Amino acid sequence: MPAKAKICGINHPDALKAAVDGGARYIGLVFFAKSPRNVSLPLAAELARMVPTGVRTVGLFVDPTDDFLDQALAQMPLDLIQLHGEETPDRAAAIRTAHRLPVMKALKVETAADLDVASAYEPVADLLLFDAKPPKDSTLPGGNGVAFDWTLLTGRRWSKPWMLSGGLTCDTVAEAIRVSGAEAVDVSSGVEDRPGHKDPALIRAFLDAVRGA
Repeated sequence: MPAKAKICGINHPDALKAAVDGGARYIGLVFFAKSPRNVSLPLAAELARMVPTGVRTVGLFVDPTDDFLDQALAQMPLDLIQLHGEETPDRAAAIRTAHRLPVMKALKVETAADLDVASAYEPVADLLLFDAKPPKDSTLPGGNGVAFDWTLLTGRRWSKPWMLSGGLTCDTVAEAIRVSGAEAVDVSSGVEDRPGHKDPALIRAFLDAVRGA
């Protein structure tokens, strides 16, 4: 069975259409002001309404306040809250309970020891996402176009479903799936022709590569 794919950082209807038509199972909307993929709540609400049944809309938040989560969820339907900051297991559990939505926790990976953190989140998160640790000079927690050593995931098992992220492109995703054993992959900068601008052709190529992996 082909891996599932998430196209993150969607901020234009053309990119959304390419992702949906290409078979993406998840659409990611970024709510982080420092990101070139950041979307306003009104635009995000418009995009979310275009997502068809069967495709899950994911809101990516970085250490969000309860007030901001309330504002976002009041304006649009989200199927999943992605926490991409320094949220603790207790905070992830509180958000999941308060907003009655599944939570995906992003974990930043550079070495095998970084994977040990996952056990603390397994009881409180519905999904885990393994992303590359950002470069020291980066102000973004993700979307940096950086990959980590996929062999760190080879043969590893967790009690919750997980996604692989970090520097994936249409040229590398098939190998990443083969090496890591990932059943789901997430891409953002790897399908852009410039920071924050998704290229529909690259989205289609990425999804084709996932399907063929």
